[in-house]
Amino acid sequence: MQETVKQKTPTGITSLDPILNGGVPRGSVILLLGDIGAGSYEFTYSSIVNVLELMKEKKPLTDAEVPEEVRYITFTRVKEDVRQEMINSFKIDDLDKLVSEIGFDDLSEMYFDNSVVPDEWYSHSDIITRLQNRSGKEGILFQLSNVINSIKPNSLIVLDSVTDIATQSAIPNIWQNLTGFLRGLQRVSKQRGITTYLLLSQGILDPSREKELADIADAVVLFKWEETAGARRQRVMYFEKFRGVMPHLEERDLVKFAVKISTQAGFEVRNIRVVI
Repeated sequence: MQETVKQKTPTGITSLDPILNGGVPRGSVILLLGDIGAGSYEFTYSSIVNVLELMKEKKPLTDAEVPEEVRYITFTRVKEDVRQEMINSFKIDDLDKLVSEIGFDDLSEMYFDNSVVPDEWYSHSDIITRLQNRSGKEGILFQLSNVINSIKPNSLIVLDSVTDIATQSAIPNIWQNLTGFLRGLQRVSKQRGITTYLLLSQGILDPSREKELADIADAVVLFKWEETAGARRQRVMYFEKFRGVMPHLEERDLVKFAVKISTQAGFEVRNIRVVI
């Protein structure tokens, strides 16, 4: 166990990994909590694309180990839509081939089966199969557990987005199932060295529930909009919490960063500022 704690997984973001001494501790469950459009998705896409490039190069890293695979789990979006959004975000040669290496897991049938959305809008299976999936333990969290179990150790997972399933879990006992699942995910991630990004839009859930999810995660990264001189809006990124890493960041006053997003470099942190 001690050896696993020392190992790192690169985020792939070249302006951030050196600050983190190579990357994040392997097995971290990282909550990416953000204002709409403030950079959480751009961070995720940049991390995925750059990690895929590292996997393709197969060069050993000094301070970290490249993931075995990248898995993107979606609850409401279409695989091709996510894939095309990544391709449109960057100007990289052969990016379509690179993105094709992502393992996509689409759980939208389980998600929409509990909604008023007509079956023909989302389903590609017959009614018997869907009815079987709705019965007993075959809920979305059970299916999500099966997906997690199929993922190789030392991999990178993206759950897009926790907002979708959290808003469906307003009933107390269902909410307890969700938080119980995430606590189990935090545990199994350590055991198998799986690094997980949880995407959550800020301000949609009740604040107490948002804090509960933040408490479960190993790290909370905030993406926010701030007003700058001339009334211009600036994206900023905060490390609100990072178990085992926060003392290092605070010791060097590396807690708050200005963010730049471009098609050439993707997500970048810059203009490091101290939080007082």
